[in-house]
Amino acid sequence: MMNDNTLKAIELLRRLVETPSVSRQEDNAANLMAHTMTRCGFQPVRLKNNVWTTAPGFSPHRPTLLLNAHLDTVKPVASWSRDPYVCTIEGDRLYGLGSNDCGGGLVSLWQTFTVLAQRPQPYNLLFLASAEEEVSGADGIRAVLPALPPVQLAIVGEPTGMQPAVAERGLMVLDLTAHGQSGHAARGEGVNALYIANDDINFLRQYRFERISEFLGPTMVNVTMIQAGTQHNVVPDVCTMVADVRTNELYDNEEVLHFLQGRLKSEVKARSVHLRSSRIALTHPVIARLTAEGMHPFGSPTLSDQALMPFASFKWGPGESSRSHTADEFITLSEIENAVDTYLRMLDGTPIT
Repeated sequence: MMNDNTLKAIELLRRLVETPSVSRQEDNAANLMAHTMTRCGFQPVRLKNNVWTTAPGFSPHRPTLLLNAHLDTVKPVASWSRDPYVCTIEGDRLYGLGSNDCGGGLVSLWQTFTVLAQRPQPYNLLFLASAEEEVSGADGIRAVLPALPPVQLAIVGEPTGMQPAVAERGLMVLDLTAHGQSGHAARGEGVNALYIANDDINFLRQYRFERISEFLGPTMVNVTMIQAGTQHNVVPDVCTMVADVRTNELYDNEEVLHFLQGRLKSEVKARSVHLRSSRIALTHPVIARLTAEGMHPFGSPTLSDQALMPFASFKWGPGESSRSHTADEFITLSEIENAVDTYLRMLDGTPIT
């Protein structure tokens, strides 16, 4: 028999699944969360489609714990065998778009917040349901952070199997442009931009960044797109490429960018550098407690709103990352029950600094 906390979390998750909230279209889901906060006796604050609230008794003399998960989902893929916007429970599984990423973490953290807020804690408690996480949008958590009080620790409710992800890879997308000179292919004239690009691709394939992370491994660069040429008998004078860069916490995105700009023949431009890798120390009191309780810290290859947080943070939530963005996405009821119980057991009365 599921306890009352689990039942409340599942009911909210059902309503969220049945409220479409694709990135940049989270209005109704934000309305639902704001209504839920009000109904539970809290005062919601809303900025665009981000909604947050603070537990009573906020004091600037105490550290602040942020509980965060995102409202938005990706678009459903064509291979769903059921309606992605109908919450279906079959046995222990709850099916629906966003149930695993990141609805399960959102409702589990919300239910945890409502319980912890009723008890004296050694920290201020802040809950944030953020928007545009799946697209790293400017109107998501980036817009909210300046409006929040100072935060000492954040728990991001991404699906991690309730194991603490203490490190997360950063992301940088690079546009590479090789410049050559056009000519007639029959006479071998010109400077072939494809060959310049090929030299750069070979360099990127072979180069190994020296600093290896304990949890994330090496910084990786993969060329994922390439385009050149107008017709078969014209030597191409331009070749464009896109490279996906996944940094570990031992490299700033800017450092990698400047290095590649100095080593490649192609012009190198970053679309942005703000999605940074992160790491929280294993000696942090919360991480130390989770480890002492038998949990296993690990490094996460996937990106989240954590990349934008300038304070200590880690990912810790129900569900499995392998289910995210898949057809017939699901989370189990027992995962939600375990998440709420574990959050309460580990966070109730625990110092966060």
